[in-house]
Amino acid sequence: MVKYVMKKIYLIRHAKASDAEFGINDFERALSKKGKNDATFIAKRLKHFGISPDLIISSPAKRAKTTAKIIAETLNYEKYSINFQESLYDSSCQTYRYLLDSVDDSIKSLFIVAHNPTITETGEILSGAILTNMPTCSIVCIEFDVRSLKDIKENSGKILFFDYPKKHNISI
Repeated sequence: MVKYVMKKIYLIRHAKASDAEFGINDFERALSKKGKNDATFIAKRLKHFGISPDLIISSPAKRAKTTAKIIAETLNYEKYSINFQESLYDSSCQTYRYLLDSVDDSIKSLFIVAHNPTITETGEILSGAILTNMPTCSIVCIEFDVRSLKDIKENSGKILFFDYPKKHNISI
């Protein structure tokens, strides 16, 4: 098999949102205090390990958007360069396939910030692993030996790590 520059996809579930409130629709739910702290914690872990994105794509829902911006700011990624995709809000695994097919081949490190259950399902389909449920503010890094993200097939990725704040007993 021909070896290519490895491509990495970081699937990131948004941090903990505030509870649903009367008069505020789901799309507009903000991060809770715990969510903001968790997003900052996980972003600092990424920075500590020298992980940075070539591209961040996020759902535009407020909780995902804020999570993406916290990560971007911590990693010195221009937060105005985040690509917000409406299709990630109420998505399917097919949405992720279309998204991957649209990413330029020069991108080696892609962050996707979105929602359950689809982000967990996508991680399972891409890696063949059983993730069951990605907790809030979790991140799974999947590596692929492909020239283009368009070449990714089901079960072809290798999970490099799966991390989340609860794993580290983080509390506010």
